[in-house]
Amino acid sequence: MALLRCLYLDLDGTLLGRAGSLLHDGEGVPSLLGARAMEACLRGGVEVVLMSGRREQTVREPARLLGQGSYIYEAGAVLVLDGEPRWLTGDLRPGALTVHQQVAERGAPALLLAHFAGRLEPHAPWHRGREVSHLYRGLVDAAEADALLAAHGHDDLRLVDNGGVHAPDHRLDRALEPLRAYHLVPAGASKANAVAAHLRARALEPGDAIAIGDSREDLGVAASVGTFWLVANAVERDPAIRAAAAAAGNVRFAEEGFGAGVYEAVVTTLAER
Repeated sequence: MALLRCLYLDLDGTLLGRAGSLLHDGEGVPSLLGARAMEACLRGGVEVVLMSGRREQTVREPARLLGQGSYIYEAGAVLVLDGEPRWLTGDLRPGALTVHQQVAERGAPALLLAHFAGRLEPHAPWHRGREVSHLYRGLVDAAEADALLAAHGHDDLRLVDNGGVHAPDHRLDRALEPLRAYHLVPAGASKANAVAAHLRARALEPGDAIAIGDSREDLGVAASVGTFWLVANAVERDPAIRAAAAAAGNVRFAEEGFGAGVYEAVVTTLAER
């Protein structure tokens, strides 16, 4: 079995616990296990590539704190490789307007909000200051959203389900809880495509890498790596994700959630290899 060379790691709901803290678990109890997982990777010479739906600055800073120069932001829209951005947004590229502004001008965000009124809303305040994706929270069928977009001439866009989200101040019906985060992005933008691009740039094989996440969008990365790990809270929030994971064929389930689950996946993989 090849040595572990790279870890692709989701942030919110995976490495980070309550309120986006590295040093707390999902219930807000102090825990160093996520940090210890990162220490194990650094000691083992494993590159850690953070992959997140967050905007660029809020992924760059955690990556810098880990001593890493490569990361993936806005749900795979951009891969930053050793400090240099690589846009994975197809024909939509930043110019006089950002990709985010170009998508807004076409009316796709307004279409989704009107169609899913009461079930979808901007994920305030984190929907501001974005370069590519339009960020929402709620509970909708992403496949239904994609069909709606295609029917209105937006087949070059898609709605990404990026997992559970903590949003106590939302204005949606409480019966929809737990809420999920969604990103409206160019159709070619995905964490899976960004991971594949990074692997090619590093001349790595799938078996050289693992990935850890908590959402269906994260699960798409399984096709590009040797093993994909789902943290326990992913299944707690979305029990049906087990069936999707079984179809991938290389998914393992951590017994623990959040940082403890990351620690479990990292230490188990390093020990096995």
